[in-house]
Amino acid sequence: MVEIIISIAAIILLTVLIVKKYNTTIALLFCGIILLAAAVILGHPVLDTEASTGLALLDIFKNIETAFLSQLGNIGLTLMTLMGYSTYMTYIGANDKTVQVMLKPLGMIKSKYILVPIIFILGNLLSLVVPSASSLGVLLMATLFPILTRVGMSPLTAAGIIATTATIMPTPLGADNVIAAETFGMNIIDYVGKHAMISIPSLLLMAIAHYFWQKRCDKRDEAKGVAFKTELKGLREDLPSTVYALLPVLPLILVIVINLGFPSLKVGLVTITFISLFVSIIFEAFRKKNIAKVTQDVQEFFKGMGTGLASVVSIMVAATVFVNGLKALGIIDMLMDSANGLKGAGIIMMLAFSGITFIIGLISGNGLSVFYATVGIIPSVAAAAGVSPAMIALPMQMIANLVRSISPVAAVIVIVASSTGATPVQLVKRTSVPIIVGTISCLVLSFVLLF
Repeated sequence: MVEIIISIAAIILLTVLIVKKYNTTIALLFCGIILLAAAVILGHPVLDTEASTGLALLDIFKNIETAFLSQLGNIGLTLMTLMGYSTYMTYIGANDKTVQVMLKPLGMIKSKYILVPIIFILGNLLSLVVPSASSLGVLLMATLFPILTRVGMSPLTAAGIIATTATIMPTPLGADNVIAAETFGMNIIDYVGKHAMISIPSLLLMAIAHYFWQKRCDKRDEAKGVAFKTELKGLREDLPSTVYALLPVLPLILVIVINLGFPSLKVGLVTITFISLFVSIIFEAFRKKNIAKVTQDVQEFFKGMGTGLASVVSIMVAATVFVNGLKALGIIDMLMDSANGLKGAGIIMMLAFSGITFIIGLISGNGLSVFYATVGIIPSVAAAAGVSPAMIALPMQMIANLVRSISPVAAVIVIVASSTGATPVQLVKRTSVPIIVGTISCLVLSFVLLF
C-alpha cells in the first residue's frame, strides 16, 4: 500500500510539474529519482545484482547511467541522425524549396472551400518534411497563408487548417514511430503500416470535418463582423534549384524502396540517413563550388544531432529512470496482475492511457511527453491484457499529436494565432471539431482493427 501511495504522489507531482511548464526531462528525472530513493528506503533492489554498485544509494544514480547506455543505442542514434538531417535540410534551404514546389499548383484552384480539405491533406504531407508542428506552422504562415487569403479564404479558416497540419501523418521517420517500433521489437514499416490503417482514414474524416466546420464558422463570424490584422514574415529568398525539393524526402523514399523492393537487405534508418546526407553534400558541392564552405556547413548536421540528444533522447532517458522507479516499487507488476484475466482489460488500458495523454496534452500543450514516459511499460501491460502493444500505443500516440492543436498553450497555436491577430482561444474554436473527430476516429479504428 505504501508503494502505491508513493507512486501516485510521484505521478501527481510529475503531472503538476509538466502542466506548470517545468522542463519535462528534469521533471521526469526528478520524480524517477524520488521513486528509486523510496524503493531503496523500503528495501527494494533498484538494480540487478550483476549491475549493482554494491551500495543501494549509489544504485539510484547508476540507474541513470544504465538508462543513458540503453537509450543511446539504436533508438537514440536513429533519432539523432534524423534530426541532424532535418536541421541540415533547413540550413541549405531544401525544406523551404520542397514546400514552395508543393504549394505552386494551389494558385490554380479558385474555390476557397474546395481548398480547405486539400490544404489540410497537403499540409499533413508536408509534415513528412518538417515534422515540428511549430516550425511547419511558421513556414506555412509565411508561404501558404497569403495564397489562401488571396483566393478569398478567411484568415481564421486558413489559420485553423495550418494549425492542424502536423498531426498523425504515418511516416517511418517520425521519432514517436521509431521509438515505438524499437520498443515493441517490430519492423518500422510494419508498425507504420498499422499506423496508416488508423491515421489515413482519420485524416480523411478530419478533412471533411474541416470543410463543414470552417464553412459554418465563417458564416457565424461574417454575421458578427469579425476581422483580424495579420503579421507575416516572408520566405527566405536564397532558395536552391527545384531538384533540392527531393532531398528532404530522400530518406523516406529509400526506406520504402529498400523495404518493399529489396527486403533481403539489412539497412537501418541510420545508414539510410547517412546515404542521404552524402547525396546532399554532393549536391551542395556542385551548387556552391566551394568544398571548404560545404564541409563547414555539414557541421549543422551534427548540431542537429545534438539538438536531438537534448530534446528527445534526454526525455527518453529520464522516462526510463521514471519507469525503473515504478518497476522497483512493484507498481508495474501490480498493473500487470490487475490486467491479467480482467474482462475487457485491453479496451480499459487503451482508454486509460489515451485519456491521460489527452488531459495532460490539453493542459500542457505537449502530449508526447506522456507517450515517451510510458512507452517502455506498454509491452508488459499489453501482454497482461492479452492485446498487441500497438492497440494501446497507437491511439495514445495519435492523441498526443492531435491534442496539441486544441491546446491554447501549445506553441503552434500561439504562433499561428499571433500571426493572424486572433487569440489562441479563437483559433482553438476553429481546430476543435476536426481534432475531436480525429480523436474519436483513432479510438474507434484502433478497437475495430487492432483488438
